[in-house]
Amino acid sequence: MDRWTNRVAVVTGASSGIGAACCKDLVSKGMVVVGLARRENRLQELKESLPADQAKRFHFRKCDVGEEQDVIDAFKWIDTNLGGADVLVNNAGIVRLNVGVTNEGNSKDLRDILNTNVLGVSWCTREAFRSLQERKVDDGHILIINSVAGHKIPVSPFFSLGMYPPSKHAVTALTEILRQEFLNKKTKTKITSISPGGVDTEIFDKTIAAQLPEVMPMLRSEDVADAVTYCIQTPPNVQIHELIIKPVGEML
Repeated sequence: MDRWTNRVAVVTGASSGIGAACCKDLVSKGMVVVGLARRENRLQELKESLPADQAKRFHFRKCDVGEEQDVIDAFKWIDTNLGGADVLVNNAGIVRLNVGVTNEGNSKDLRDILNTNVLGVSWCTREAFRSLQERKVDDGHILIINSVAGHKIPVSPFFSLGMYPPSKHAVTALTEILRQEFLNKKTKTKITSISPGGVDTEIFDKTIAAQLPEVMPMLRSEDVADAVTYCIQTPPNVQIHELIIKPVGEML
């Protein structure tokens, strides 16, 4: 991780779960970290929980990645105040369980999922890559927290996953498109999709959690954060394009 010391990492969806775990891990390893999320109070709490030396290197901005202007403004602030992002962890994602594609009155839910899970990733990646290109930084790394649902759609007897798996399948395709675009632009910027199985985060609310089997193996947020660190410290000639991680005993 030495080459990333004091360089800037941006983590979206940083207010809880995987995003918060990534912020803690990266800042503990010497990076300057910017957490982006809608819940600014949670970001402040995260900063206050860090040791003093790490808290100095943790910054945060309120940002809804489903709103393009929010993304543009956040990355402009990062460019102006911190010199630009070198690593981007596209973690922000939402799910609307039991909102089926065929349900009436579902337009806002479907739009929100696509805006956050697909367009938000696209906008954040575009702005981070623009900054890398303008600064002539050739060793940046873009990561996307995808899902096993982006490769195989699980059949659930407990609830409808609705638009969530289609949005993650789009992210799987987007990862390859970005790899090709980075290659065509003669850059060595890396792109990695990390697809976890079940992760014990707030994405499953209490109502849904009550419908899950009593014994359902789950990854910890920290397990996914470890995977992010593993991917960004590979040698310059190594690109982990897709990493699928599952808890031992997962049935899907």
